[in-house]
Amino acid sequence: MADEHHETFESADAGASSTYPMQCSALRKNGHVVIKGRPCKIVDMSTSKTGKHGHAKVHIVALDIFTGKKLEDLSPSTHNMDVPNVTRKEYQLLDITDDDFLSLMDENGNTKDDVKVPDGETGEKIIRMYREEEKDCNVVVLTSMGEEVAIECKEAPK
Repeated sequence: MADEHHETFESADAGASSTYPMQCSALRKNGHVVIKGRPCKIVDMSTSKTGKHGHAKVHIVALDIFTGKKLEDLSPSTHNMDVPNVTRKEYQLLDITDDDFLSLMDENGNTKDDVKVPDGETGEKIIRMYREEEKDCNVVVLTSMGEEVAIECKEAPK
């Protein structure tokens, strides 16, 4: 009889949500917002007053923080929009694997090997500083909604 209430849990996270709601009128330029399911950084906002019985509308122009793609949204200022929880963390670069994954270490000595060298300028800078200039590098990793990307590389302080 005791087995009938046995539950299995597929996930063991702390229950922290990847987003939280915020009223459109409280969003700010350079803040973050979720548009079409993507975490974005707001680059431009404008509020339009509407007619006699309508609500003010907020027009948001934002860039996807992972792909750089431009997304737009129009929403009543009184409505809630999701805001992604975005974390920035700096890691020491230990190595770059042959298949272009970064081997990173945080300040507690934990290693992380699942961040790929990003495309474009940042990725080129990481590879140049590490392989060609043979410098000690720190890489800043941005994490949001289950995705991660290296966004910055700088020389580690001696």
